[in-house]
Amino acid sequence: MRQETRRSGSGGKRPLKTLDRALSKAGLGSRADARAWIAAGRVRVNGKLIQSPEHWVDLERDRVTLDGKPVTGRKKIYIVLYKPTGYVTTYKDPRGRPTVYDLLPDGGDFVFPVGRLDLDTSGLLLLTNDSQFAERITNPAYKAPKTYLVKTATRLDEAALDRLRQGVMLKDGPTRPAGVRHLRDSASKTFFEITLTEGRNRQVRRMVEAVGSRVLKLVRVAIGPLRIGALPVGKWRELTREEVRGLLRSAVP
Repeated sequence: MRQETRRSGSGGKRPLKTLDRALSKAGLGSRADARAWIAAGRVRVNGKLIQSPEHWVDLERDRVTLDGKPVTGRKKIYIVLYKPTGYVTTYKDPRGRPTVYDLLPDGGDFVFPVGRLDLDTSGLLLLTNDSQFAERITNPAYKAPKTYLVKTATRLDEAALDRLRQGVMLKDGPTRPAGVRHLRDSASKTFFEITLTEGRNRQVRRMVEAVGSRVLKLVRVAIGPLRIGALPVGKWRELTREEVRGLLRSAVP
């Protein structure tokens, strides 16, 4: 949807945005989150309840509140967390399972996850309040590379690893070619790293199943140039400016 402007009395222009976009731009969450908050009656403009995400707001003059708190631009925050297995990446879990927000100060209500890692997958998880950054990293059109360490239930021969490199057929279509680095074999297991430039649901597990094995352990060790390094399991740190720039440079159409 196009951005509109309104002329002020001095002849200048004031920016207008739809309400959902204004909330997202403030770094509070995605536009989908914003639409849910608006529909739930949590957002007011100049004291008036607004339940249309398409409502236009003047970013300089209108007073927008979420749950009674003024919406203002926030400092951009970028966090890397070493997610443990057994944790979900949603804010709350109806089944009472622990969430990654339990590992963050103040319940982590100032950030949202950049993509997802499933319950049984551990490793590098980004969290931010910058919706544009999150879109750049997660949108498959930008091909941000994500690298995983894989332990399989059986040994994979070189032919199976080559099939993963070339791409395999899944129910939702063929996968893109992947970078595969064979690390070692035990008596009955194979350990390798795989780098993907797409993010389908449980993709690594399904790819390994397509070549006749299954995943016993899956750890995301890198996104673009950012590696999990020596960060302990369950701990987090803020990214440096150079790390954020490196991630953005790695995500190109």
